[in-house]
Amino acid sequence: MFWSLVVSVGVCVLLLGAEGRSRGGRTVTFHRAQQDDSQDQASARPRRDISSSSGTPRPSHGPPFTSCRTPLTPAEHRVLDYNTHETGFNGDDGSYVILTWVGDGTGVVLVLSTFSAPIDSFLEGGSSRLYRSTDYGKSFHDISHRINNTFIKEEFGVSVGPGSSVILTADIPVVDNPGGIIFTSTDAGATFKFIQLPFHLVQPITYHFLNPDYLVALSIDGGLWLSLDFGAKWTKVHDGVHSFSWGAGINLFFSYSRVDTIEADERGDLELKRTKDLGKTFTIIHEDIYSFGYIGAFLFFSVMEDPRSPRVMYFSSDQGDSFSRALLPSASTEQFYSILDGDVDMLFMHVDNPGDTFFGTMYTSDDRGILFSKSLERHLFDGQRKSDFTNITSLRGVYLTNKLDEDGRIRSVISFNRGGTWRQLNKPENVECGEHVLKCNLHIHGEHSRNNRIVPMLALSEPTAIGLVIAHGTVGDSLSSSQHPDVFVSSDGGYNWRGTLRGPHHYSILDSGGLIVAVEAQREGQVKTIKFSTDEGQCWKSYNFTEQPFFFAGLASEPGTKAMNVSVWGFRPEEDGQPMWVAVTIDFQSLITRECNDRDYEEWLAHATDGGNSERNGCILGVKETYRRLKKQSVCRNGRGFVVSKNQSPCLCTREDYLCDYGYYRHVNTSECVRQSSSANKTLELCLNGEEDELLTAGYRKVPSDRCEGGFGPQLAVQTVIRPCGVKTSPGPPARSSSPVTHFDTPREKLVLILVCAGAGVVVLVAVVSAVLAVRRVVYRNRTPVYRFSNLQIQDDDNRVTADLESATSSNGTACQPDSDDDLIQ
Repeated sequence: MFWSLVVSVGVCVLLLGAEGRSRGGRTVTFHRAQQDDSQDQASARPRRDISSSSGTPRPSHGPPFTSCRTPLTPAEHRVLDYNTHETGFNGDDGSYVILTWVGDGTGVVLVLSTFSAPIDSFLEGGSSRLYRSTDYGKSFHDISHRINNTFIKEEFGVSVGPGSSVILTADIPVVDNPGGIIFTSTDAGATFKFIQLPFHLVQPITYHFLNPDYLVALSIDGGLWLSLDFGAKWTKVHDGVHSFSWGAGINLFFSYSRVDTIEADERGDLELKRTKDLGKTFTIIHEDIYSFGYIGAFLFFSVMEDPRSPRVMYFSSDQGDSFSRALLPSASTEQFYSILDGDVDMLFMHVDNPGDTFFGTMYTSDDRGILFSKSLERHLFDGQRKSDFTNITSLRGVYLTNKLDEDGRIRSVISFNRGGTWRQLNKPENVECGEHVLKCNLHIHGEHSRNNRIVPMLALSEPTAIGLVIAHGTVGDSLSSSQHPDVFVSSDGGYNWRGTLRGPHHYSILDSGGLIVAVEAQREGQVKTIKFSTDEGQCWKSYNFTEQPFFFAGLASEPGTKAMNVSVWGFRPEEDGQPMWVAVTIDFQSLITRECNDRDYEEWLAHATDGGNSERNGCILGVKETYRRLKKQSVCRNGRGFVVSKNQSPCLCTREDYLCDYGYYRHVNTSECVRQSSSANKTLELCLNGEEDELLTAGYRKVPSDRCEGGFGPQLAVQTVIRPCGVKTSPGPPARSSSPVTHFDTPREKLVLILVCAGAGVVVLVAVVSAVLAVRRVVYRNRTPVYRFSNLQIQDDDNRVTADLESATSSNGTACQPDSDDDLIQ
């Protein structure tokens, strides 16, 4: 049985006691599942999904594999017992727990326990509780009095900014209150300051990514407010604002409507503005936009230039000073774009396929966000507009995603060169499929599976844990719902895999990859055991961290993988039937006491696949990278001071360092870039001095961020055809002069006038032609023209795509602000 696009939630029963969700890198929210009304312990367990007993066969286990299991020694058990700390939050009846780390290496953890709505607290006599730990979660103190026991908005959570700044937003009625209330702290929650706002917030306050004193807020009436002193004083800088985003420096972008704010975005009547001086002056970037976002170094927005035309995308790489229309298929009102990922070098874009196909085409951009090349067809985007696209951050250039093939099956593909080429994942080395399986590959569960509760976690990688990837998957011809998902590990960035844990688990990377911890996702949700590995998942040890199992809510560890302690969160029913939140923190630093030395590390050539010493071995994106990383057999601590060390050396350029340019495709047999027949008459138009030049390429362009030198280098073929640009200046009023008007009436005077004008015209013509040629030489020599694309519609529209900008974040840490337009930002 293969997994088609529509999967019943009950196919794989993974009922967890609670559901955790991330609020960015520093905050995790745990939600206690609803309980039955009866008071006994059995009925207090989360309800089983009714579809699990409706005749749907239970998933079977996939192909068998074995992984090493090593028992704890008595001494190790004693050490862990002594360094395991359990906290019960007695009397706390909150349905949500929001856990946030404050600062880097401070050990401060804030825990907010609250309801999803204040009405619950009034009916049940509860309130928000705020707890603080200064020892990485080993012990907590109730500090609710520091915020006057105020009810805090669950949906706003705990906002943590640069340094040790914290903001909490009170949940108070809008009626009869002139503005909202916030509590601010500059010392990681040791003290809080009460601030009365002159407005009511519609979304959480946004920090500047470097300066915590600079805050931006949006009020319920569309007012954009700025504070330059960490919330002490606020100034309204604009009205009618829909969304905003920080850019580079102190650039602030926002969309607004002058009239009819509610429906302006649906009509595409918004204007995009920028302020470079914190609200003193404003510049209009573009009119008639639907929505916008900022990611990496790119500002992007969608525009309907004509009510009868599809929406198109514009990009700017210079903070909106100039922008260009992206060379992409345009999207109708039923389609949408999605920025999958981006940085200063390039963007991954998904464009919707017309109709409810749940797939589209992925494109990659050049370093200006203008020219896009087809990267992957039939890229999966499910009915909830979620993509399985994942950036493997533990190795440069690696991306993982799923595609929906023509036979209706979902298969995983991976790219090691930033979308230049894609291929299926190798079969895990310790798994055999059997003779009945024609194609045996590993397929990874992604966002689509998590939304359907097939798996509890997505693929996990960290920049400090070089090459390490942990993911849920199945082995076979395609991604299967008839198999229990198992946990697989790669130590080389996704080239080779190994089955490591049977069944779904929650997992976390600690000590820069030197330690992995995992908790099995039990069907009934009760847990008491944690597994850990010091050799990247080759061998595991198990430790029972409590004598009283509880319903699991989630794993929590300090962001950045530097820590060596992890907290297991959940809740335990009490005798009165009221569940109690429980946190168990295990400190592995006392178990792994030896600091790593030089003998514990090895030199590792990334992307090395042929096992030989060839000149090209390990060359990806134009460079070879050799890392210094921990040996698997070394049991020691990397420590908080660990820094990734690598050496880079450039490679000679080859065909693999180039993508096919717009209007070209990679030939199946020769791998050469061949001109698309349907694009034979299409040109890239360069508007220069009122004329258009036809710029024809050899069909290749370098992969963004590729740093190869020498070797293969296709030459640019230029053919110039001059024709009118179609840009006309607006006619102005007739010039008026106060000087006397001179008339030329006699034939002699007229002849002299004609000769003089003709001579002047020749001089001017020669000067203009010389200037045009000089400018054109400079333009072609620098190869940095500003393109104007008049034909954006691509005729061979088998490559249509879908997109979802929900997870796009900029390099400065700010998220693309949500907009009501479905074409761009969810």
